[in-house]
Amino acid sequence: MSVGAEAIPFGGRTAWARNLAAPVRSFLSTEEGGAFVMLGAAIAALLWANSPWWHSYESVWTTSLSIRVGSAGIAADMRTWVNEGLMTLFFLVVGLEAKRQLDLGELRERRRLAIPVFAAMGGIVVPIVIYLAFNAGRAGAHGWGAAMSSDTAFALAAVALITPRTATRIRVFLLTLAVVDDLAALVVIATVYTTHVSVVALAVAVALFGVLVALRYIPFARSPVSIGVAVAIWIAMFKSGIDPVISGLAIGLGISAYPPSREDLERATALTRSFREQPTPELARSAQQSLQSAISPNERLQYELHPWTSYLIVPLFALANAGIHLTSQVVSAALSSPITWGILLGYVVGKPIGVFVGSWIATRPALHGPRSPVSEPVLLAAGACAGIGFTVSLLVSSLAFTGIRLDEARLGALASVVLAPAMAWIVTQAIRRLPEAVRARQVGRTAEDILDLAVDVDPEYDHIRGPDDAPVTLVEYGDFQCPYCGQAENAIRELLASHGDDIRYVWRHLPLNDVHPNAQLAAEAAEAAAAQGRFWEMYDTLLAHQGELTPRDLVRHAADLGLDADHFRDELRRREYAGRVSEDVASADESGVSGTPTFFINGRRHYGVYDLDTLTEAVGAAKRRARQLAATAALEETAR
Repeated sequence: MSVGAEAIPFGGRTAWARNLAAPVRSFLSTEEGGAFVMLGAAIAALLWANSPWWHSYESVWTTSLSIRVGSAGIAADMRTWVNEGLMTLFFLVVGLEAKRQLDLGELRERRRLAIPVFAAMGGIVVPIVIYLAFNAGRAGAHGWGAAMSSDTAFALAAVALITPRTATRIRVFLLTLAVVDDLAALVVIATVYTTHVSVVALAVAVALFGVLVALRYIPFARSPVSIGVAVAIWIAMFKSGIDPVISGLAIGLGISAYPPSREDLERATALTRSFREQPTPELARSAQQSLQSAISPNERLQYELHPWTSYLIVPLFALANAGIHLTSQVVSAALSSPITWGILLGYVVGKPIGVFVGSWIATRPALHGPRSPVSEPVLLAAGACAGIGFTVSLLVSSLAFTGIRLDEARLGALASVVLAPAMAWIVTQAIRRLPEAVRARQVGRTAEDILDLAVDVDPEYDHIRGPDDAPVTLVEYGDFQCPYCGQAENAIRELLASHGDDIRYVWRHLPLNDVHPNAQLAAEAAEAAAAQGRFWEMYDTLLAHQGELTPRDLVRHAADLGLDADHFRDELRRREYAGRVSEDVASADESGVSGTPTFFINGRRHYGVYDLDTLTEAVGAAKRRARQLAATAALEETAR
């Protein structure tokens, strides 16, 4: 890059669409923080329940709250409103993220869904078997459902804390496992721990769900009507006698996700400009609706609900359910209780074994199973993280037990919050101590990456900095007038300098003509400079002088770089390279790119921020994986 290029300081802010569109990273970052808040709430509940005012704990949560309209209404205590009301929103968010992975993420290749599903089934069956081994024929046998379901928030937070932030595969695997796990648990709650079912109310709930799905096709008033129908579904489920939290997961799985299209964004921009020129209520409404429709309802709901569920609803659930009045009688009973030990060992021992065995079965060639997304040692770590029982375990315990047995079950679930992460940490430390050759062989057996970049890099066509055989390829779709591209350029410059021959950088054009009127001509100017062998010099100049991109400025830049300015001007006037730029734009559309800058690292789309630290971390992870795959290939070649 040119020495004289003016550096634009990176302010730490990136385009809003980056943060909104990050599928797993933003979800997990909220889960990490939310898990700590939930842990704090659980500790507060224990302190409250063992304080001099411990009687007030149960008094508060057993207070009745009713909502009535005329003679009809719903009455329940405060704990039930939290467990069956607010927690519906938590399961809605889990369903939304799972649906996003199915539509846009790692699970859009449906064959890969088999592994986390089998792993979840194994992680359910083995803990139940262990629990029943302690409790079969005893009074606590009916509570086997309290040992089956992982706590999604704690499990995701644990895997985020003990693994590198770039280990996206294990996170997606665990998220999918947790969703299947939760769905199975909710089915068990609905069938095993529900004493009376109103068929009429259940039929109404199913019919309303069909109405909710059909609402996506109406052109107006969709959001308020959908909210009303969703509330009606919850009420019908509550009246049916089945725990209504299952409605949240079902609704989340029914809300599709899609990337914003360039056409929708351009339409939104045009309507916003029209409103600026004529600020009328009609145009304001049209602009607002256009902006909303550009982003999928799945992402909009996640963006609005996820912080509330992670930082308020789930901690409130912990506060309402984790309070145990610890007396010597309760502790002594728990230490010898088959209920406590069945739940604890079911999670801490049974989950890792079940997850590993289920995944192993799913990948058998005899079943034509896909290759696992994560290696076998990492599967054990994921299973250990899944061995945290809290939310659903406490929920089932409250349905299956009362009195001291309920306290024994709660203590088993709470103990897993401490022991399961410790087990996962031990497993990850053991993995780090494996010989490099063994780790490379394990990585080589995992499934190949699903590539997001639709058009491969072509050294004969693309503009490339760096060696063709570099282990990491960083592709950027950019716009020379985009200020975020100018900011990101500083990170790119540092990245190329620090990684040397290990990275090659590719620039592709995506001029956003609706917001950057000079971007198209600037892209064509870069191609005109490329025709004279000076693409990268022009690239540096354009990004360093983003406010000077008029035709006169472009010709002046060409002259300053020593190009044939007359020939350059003539090619710009004839739009000689408009077709070349259009080809890059078409490839961006094929890859689902609608904004700039958008990065792809070894064919995988990079979501989230694009500062130096984040890109360095992502490139480093791609480089490690590329080297491990190369080492595996070398070992296999030697073996032949």
